[in-house]
Amino acid sequence: MRAIITVVGKDNMGIIYNVTKILAAYRVNILDISQTILSSDIFAMIMLVNTASIAGEFTAMAAELKAYGEAEGYDIHVQREDVFNAMHTL
Repeated sequence: MRAIITVVGKDNMGIIYNVTKILAAYRVNILDISQTILSSDIFAMIMLVNTASIAGEFTAMAAELKAYGEAEGYDIHVQREDVFNAMHTL
């Protein structure tokens, strides 16, 4: 199964490192990643990940990412690809 992860917030050193560290702990593979800095201080990242070999529960991984985001002031969303696609299909 694949999932979409988005991260938005004030740019700060270590955002990518800390998000990918959580993913690595759950054995989630990053398939594609795009990140940019908007207006010199807004960080935006979107990732496509493979959760087929996840070590643990998808909901636990999503909750840990959300908790990290809340603690550091980032808006982090994790969504299964099938749900994402269903929401964007007419």
